[in-house]
Amino acid sequence: MMKIEGMMEKGVLDDIIRRLLEGKGGKQVQLSEAEIRQLCINSRQIFLSQPNLLHLRAPIRICGDIHGQYQDLLRLFEYGGFPPSANYLFLGDYVDRGKQSLETICLLLAFKIRYPDKVFLLRGNHEDPKINRIYGFYDECKRRFNVRLWKIFTDCFNCLPIAAIVDEKILCMHGGLSPDLEKLSQIEELERPTEIPDNGLLCDLLWSDPTHVADGWSDSDRGVSCTFGADIPPKMGAA
Repeated sequence: MMKIEGMMEKGVLDDIIRRLLEGKGGKQVQLSEAEIRQLCINSRQIFLSQPNLLHLRAPIRICGDIHGQYQDLLRLFEYGGFPPSANYLFLGDYVDRGKQSLETICLLLAFKIRYPDKVFLLRGNHEDPKINRIYGFYDECKRRFNVRLWKIFTDCFNCLPIAAIVDEKILCMHGGLSPDLEKLSQIEELERPTEIPDNGLLCDLLWSDPTHVADGWSDSDRGVSCTFGADIPPKMGAA
């Protein structure tokens, strides 16, 4: 397991995780601002120490959008096993829409720091200040703490890995393919920390969608990125 200077002690992390796991039934769990700041700082270090394109091995549980639905996240762990008894890959969109984005992201960051080689978090299109400023996370941070904490989360989100490949066969990302993606090394070469641009490879990996309506590449009705048909197979090489 990796060792990074200045990391939170295991006992401190275990206490934070214990308190967060007590938030069943919609109960709000209020960590201190200092604790949350430290979760962001420590997890940011770990994200940057791991590659942009994670190479993972099965068995691993792959999970989609959580969107602040903390009770669903707890049920997911109850069903699949709590770390470190099971490995997890989350595909992004941890915040916004739901009522408990803070509990959701704090538990995931705490598990990431405590078990960095068991829990993996990718970036979704809502891990972007342009989006979560509008869809709820900003308001939750401001209501429960302050705007300063929201900015600390933004710094953390800008360091999240972008994609993962499981057993060198299954390519995972929040969005989909990109017309700019020809080889996997392009993902590895993306710079971090970074904001999500309005177009291009990184934008597509977080925003594009598959479609059965048309073949090839098409503009997305969402006004961002594109859609791709079943005739666009991911045949890119590793080099």
